[in-house]
Amino acid sequence: MSSETLSPETLSSEQLLIQTVSIPSVSGFEAEVARFLVGAMVKMGFSSAEVDPAGNAVAARGTGPVQVVLLGHIDTIPGDIPVRLEGGKLYGRGSVDAKGSFCTFVAAVSQLSSAALEKATFTCIGAVEEEAPSSKGANFVKTRYRPDFVLIGEPSGWDALTLGYKGRLVVRASLEKDNFHSAGEGRSSGDLLIDFISSARSWADFWNALQSEKGIFFQVQLTVQNLDNSSDGLTQRSSATLGLRLPPALSPLEAESLLKSVGAGLEGLSLEFGGHETPYRGEKDNPLTRALRVAVRSSGGTPRFKLKTGTSDMNVVAEHWKVPMVAYGPGDSSLDHTPFEHLELAEFARAVVVLTEALERLVG
Repeated sequence: MSSETLSPETLSSEQLLIQTVSIPSVSGFEAEVARFLVGAMVKMGFSSAEVDPAGNAVAARGTGPVQVVLLGHIDTIPGDIPVRLEGGKLYGRGSVDAKGSFCTFVAAVSQLSSAALEKATFTCIGAVEEEAPSSKGANFVKTRYRPDFVLIGEPSGWDALTLGYKGRLVVRASLEKDNFHSAGEGRSSGDLLIDFISSARSWADFWNALQSEKGIFFQVQLTVQNLDNSSDGLTQRSSATLGLRLPPALSPLEAESLLKSVGAGLEGLSLEFGGHETPYRGEKDNPLTRALRVAVRSSGGTPRFKLKTGTSDMNVVAEHWKVPMVAYGPGDSSLDHTPFEHLELAEFARAVVVLTEALERLVG
């Protein structure tokens, strides 16, 4: 399915979704889908539509003083999944993560009443590079908008609200030492680096033991993502990359300081830190969550709350937008990044109905 298949004038919500998923948009290469979405949003009643300097697809509806930002992402990870409809399911990369959520935002805002549009301004932002370490789109907009309410486009399921995401820290550890004969006394650079990794894991285990009754969202998750060892006959070199998922009680800078302490006595150890993502957990009860819960019940569902161990653009903007915030979107997040990624069209349609009613209630 190419980007020329459908004219924006004929786009229904479902066609908008199919067309958006049909346009490849791996992180860093979102220009075509951004242009398409800007054109589609204009035809669906949005104004001030543009591809902003970061490459985000941005458009707004309404003239009211209440500012509602709906921030989704339009990039995907690599991996071609042929776009097709089978049994009421749309297969394709990004159908769940997270073009389906952004199309839900656009479709819902396009259906709002004139009364809602007089009370609020609804800005849909299709952000770029959410799947990349840069989070380029969210970092660009976080200081340019002052919303009163924020929705983040991520799959939660049509009847569920995601209140928070864990933080993240990436540790690149390296260690060098003079080469020596393996038959002699001494420990290799690899041995010493493994000592650091073991000590880091012990620290994480100690932290988690204090939080054992609260569940995994409140614990430190530490994984070894890469491990390498080499020697040129003069110097031994070992390196490792550790990935940490952080609970709300532990900021990336605090975790960084603790890990420096863990490795302080290890000669030759060098630590570099990156991927700082601050954990976030929002409130269960505020005007935004109440509006969504009522709308879910109105559509025959029982509202559910979720806390996720991954990260999203919510982590990027939460420190700047200290307002009611929730992640919402159709789809099963266990299909994210898999070869089987697909979204049920019936669930997408249901999510549009729920979000439209919720936004009406929020500003009404």
